[in-house]
Amino acid sequence: MVKQQLHILQVGNVLVSPDIFTEYFCCDLDVCRGICCVEGDAGAPVELDEIAEIENCLDVVWGDLSASAQSLIDRQGVAYADRDGELVTSIVNGKDCVFTCYSGATCLCALERACRQGKSRFMKPVSCSLYPIREKKFPGGISGINYHKWQICESARIKGRELGLPLYKFLREPLIRRFGAEWYQELLEIADELRAQGLI
Repeated sequence: MVKQQLHILQVGNVLVSPDIFTEYFCCDLDVCRGICCVEGDAGAPVELDEIAEIENCLDVVWGDLSASAQSLIDRQGVAYADRDGELVTSIVNGKDCVFTCYSGATCLCALERACRQGKSRFMKPVSCSLYPIREKKFPGGISGINYHKWQICESARIKGRELGLPLYKFLREPLIRRFGAEWYQELLEIADELRAQGLI
């Protein structure tokens, strides 16, 4: 438990919300069934270079996509600009990501599955890998990351608390992918300092 109010910290050129250190999280697909890929009102944030990577993977994942997703991609492409003008992955029926596929009742990412099977080199948009951390970019090369708390992830919070797994450790690989190993090491050092001070 946090003993006093933590404030936003800066690690390199990234502003880090205290929630990254204090919240516990571990996805529990057995419970949630990957619902984050099929709920919401917009697709996952995506960068221009990621759109090119996704387009290069289409032939590999095409057979895993629903007919509705295939039709939408043919008409609209793999991404669109949402109401805020941000590029996001295309979605079917106003909610389902076009790259959702299923293993039994569990929703998976066709892009990630193809990568893990060695069929492609692109895992999935980094925003998906980072979730429930969301990144916001500011002028001057500064970014900010914070925790997006969503009710559908309650099982992940429960599992994270049971395992004693804080968010920044659960998302180690995506954070390194996005910001680099040196940045992540600095994040760990700050977490150690906070712990030594009894703040986390």
